[in-house]
Amino acid sequence: MSEKNLSNWESRLVPPDKVLNHIRPGMTVFIGTGPATPRRLIRTLLDVDKHNIRDLELMQLAVLGETILSIDRLNAPNYRLKTFFSGGYVAWDTISTGQVDLIPAYSSEIPEIIRSGRINVDVAFIQITPPNDAGYCSLGLAVDVAKEAMYKASLVVGEVNEAMPFTYGDTFVSIEEFDLLVRADREPITYTPEPVTDVMKKLAANVANEIRDGDCINYSLGPLFEALVPYLSDKKDLGIHSLYFTDAAAELVNSGAVTNNRKFLFRGKSLASYALGTKKLMKWLHKNPLVEFQGIDWVCNSQLIARNPQFVAIYEGRKADLQGRVAFPLRGAVISGPGEGIDFYKAAEASKDGNTIVGMPSRNENGESNILFSIEKYVNQLRLRESIHVLATEYGVAMLKWRPLRERAQAIIDVAHPDDREDLIKKAREKKILYSNQIFVSRSAHLYPAYIAHTKTFKGDKTVRFRAMKPSYEESMRRFFYRCSNETVFYRFFYSVKTMGHDKMQAYVNVDYTKEFSVVGFGGKKGENRIVAEARLVGSDDGKAGEVAFLIDENYQGAGVGSYLMSLLVQEGKKRKLEALYAEVLPENQPMIKVFEKSGLPLKSKLEGGVYHITLSLSG
Repeated sequence: MSEKNLSNWESRLVPPDKVLNHIRPGMTVFIGTGPATPRRLIRTLLDVDKHNIRDLELMQLAVLGETILSIDRLNAPNYRLKTFFSGGYVAWDTISTGQVDLIPAYSSEIPEIIRSGRINVDVAFIQITPPNDAGYCSLGLAVDVAKEAMYKASLVVGEVNEAMPFTYGDTFVSIEEFDLLVRADREPITYTPEPVTDVMKKLAANVANEIRDGDCINYSLGPLFEALVPYLSDKKDLGIHSLYFTDAAAELVNSGAVTNNRKFLFRGKSLASYALGTKKLMKWLHKNPLVEFQGIDWVCNSQLIARNPQFVAIYEGRKADLQGRVAFPLRGAVISGPGEGIDFYKAAEASKDGNTIVGMPSRNENGESNILFSIEKYVNQLRLRESIHVLATEYGVAMLKWRPLRERAQAIIDVAHPDDREDLIKKAREKKILYSNQIFVSRSAHLYPAYIAHTKTFKGDKTVRFRAMKPSYEESMRRFFYRCSNETVFYRFFYSVKTMGHDKMQAYVNVDYTKEFSVVGFGGKKGENRIVAEARLVGSDDGKAGEVAFLIDENYQGAGVGSYLMSLLVQEGKKRKLEALYAEVLPENQPMIKVFEKSGLPLKSKLEGGVYHITLSLSG
């Protein structure tokens, strides 16, 4: 656009109160969303007391910052709010008073609802950037359904904000499409990231362990996503397909972990509908081609998202129960409620090698458990327990996909706060969700060695993930036992074990970490829960030594798994200040004897009664 034309559009600017002369009672006024809220227009609308400003319906997809419409300001006969998103900053008590019309809908459906005329839009208040030389403005920080609202409205008003970043994608609108223009008097709404606590850092580390190279993730807002950045920065070829783009997402892009090269849609670009963040983010986004903004019919379309392989839906939870149901936050993290979540969960389930992860601290700020027997009374739930594949807390990760309710419950209890587990076990036993004789080793609840979280690839390209033993591994361990040959089992236990029922196996997997240590190795794909190895250390009565034993799947023997497990037991023995490790090994179990010989520790061996008694010194 020439300088002359630029002068022409500025000459069209009017005071905001002049806009109200065009408003009539009964009209529906669409207001730009969240960070792109036209603050001057909405402030004028809410503050004025003209007779024509009566019985207006205000429509907005998310309400944020100073644009929160309180009960007082929504009083009839002036305004009612119609909104689709229930999980952001529209309080549920406001909805329950009847001041807000909440429309349950999938996010991806909202553009079509407006296009079809099921919801009328008479006036559209939209915040835009100044036009470029060609006369096109950018919608900046929020695309969502702005264009649909503009096309349906008989009066389109643009609030021109020079501080709004000019973003790329489906963001361009001609200055000629606006009937009236108003100059913004404030900068766009910014969001200051919340402080990251030590608990959230531990939680983020556990979530990050479930993210693979090449995963395409949704990156939302909140302390979990702020904390994730340093733990994801060493990943390779991550992609971002998210409703929101944030400072943390930009930091992840800058780290080099995000390339978007493995995405099917918008390859090479991060995709979002909104940007929420600081002024630094606004500056970073200005004319940045690495971020593509599209409407929510694209961004939240589960069929389109699912075309990205390894799509992972990550959300921060508020409460969870033993069935795997989750309640989302009502305040703090800007989550758009189950409507948006379902779109992304459906996409993850349909994506090749997709995954869904919910992360939350085990307790809230008041020290109350976030994991309950039931969350029936909590609002803003995702009741589709089948859609929750992984639940993470600072105490670990519960793998839930396709597991029976009993196993799911035990896995969730395992990641609850240690002081809350015994009560959860008791309630689950009473309700017959767990076995009536399910045991709980309370004295070692705080001693679980979460630092055992390693992944290693061995000979034959066999990748094994190592974790310390948990009660929820009972069924996986039982299946592992029955896969092993009679010879392998005999080498381990020195007698023939034909069956390993619940009573025996639960005693085996409920490790007393005050005097024992057990580490298992998982093979195959994540989520399969296929144990392929186990190693155990049992301390002597005098606390000076520890007996070690191993059980390794025949298909993983000779690959180096035993030697690696041996190194973990040695490290643990030294940590516990043991003087020696010892084992009893049959002479024909040569692979195990070689593991001890390769340990690099001073070794003493004595053949007695047809059994080698091996001692490894840790004090040398």
